[in-house]
Amino acid sequence: MPVTPTEHNHLKGAAAVIDKDFAAEKLAEQLDADELVILTAVEKVAVGFGTDHERWLDTLTPEEATQLADAGEFGAGSMLPKVQAACAFAQSKPGRRALITLLEKAADGIAGKTGTAILGA
Repeated sequence: MPVTPTEHNHLKGAAAVIDKDFAAEKLAEQLDADELVILTAVEKVAVGFGTDHERWLDTLTPEEATQLADAGEFGAGSMLPKVQAACAFAQSKPGRRALITLLEKAADGIAGKTGTAILGA
C-alpha cells in the first residue's frame, strides 16, 4: 500500500495506481528471473493496430520497441505499459527475455512459437 509520512513520523495511506506490468517487472528482477511473460488479450504486439496497415511483431530489441512507443504505436492504457515493462526487464541484465502474448498461447510463446519477444543484450 502506498503511504506518505506525516509530521509525527507516522505513515498515512495514499491514493495511487500500481501498474501490474511494472510491478511484475520489478518482482521478476528481484527474483533474478531469466524470462518475464506478460499476458494480454492478443497473441502478439502490433504496430498500426486496428488499421489497414496492422502488422504483428515477433521480436523486438528494447531500442526498437522504444522507437515504436515514442512514435505512438502503442495505446497508453493498454499495450504501452506492457512494452515498457518488457523493455525494462530485458535491459535489466544481459540475456533476459520478455514475452508478451495471449494466456492461451503462453506455452507456445515460451517455446518460441508465438508472441512478441523483447530480447536484451
